[in-house]
Amino acid sequence: MITLYSTEGCHLCEQAFDLLVEVGVDMEQVDTADIAFNDELFSRYGVTIPVVANGLSELNWPFDASQLKNWLEDNGITYN
Repeated sequence: MITLYSTEGCHLCEQAFDLLVEVGVDMEQVDTADIAFNDELFSRYGVTIPVVANGLSELNWPFDASQLKNWLEDNGITYN
């Protein structure tokens, strides 16, 4: 399961989501977490979102499609 840490109205978060779609990630594998409603998440990710995470592995913004694909492959996540 991939988690996209983001918040509403974040244009960079929208770009990260679009990159996940672009590289072909099955969106059923993606859980979005809005950091605005969780003090712990806000404290951790407040100025670094968007962040894509899988377990302890995180890919922090900025990243492009190539970097995202490499991260997915490194984490054994399939995509099209």
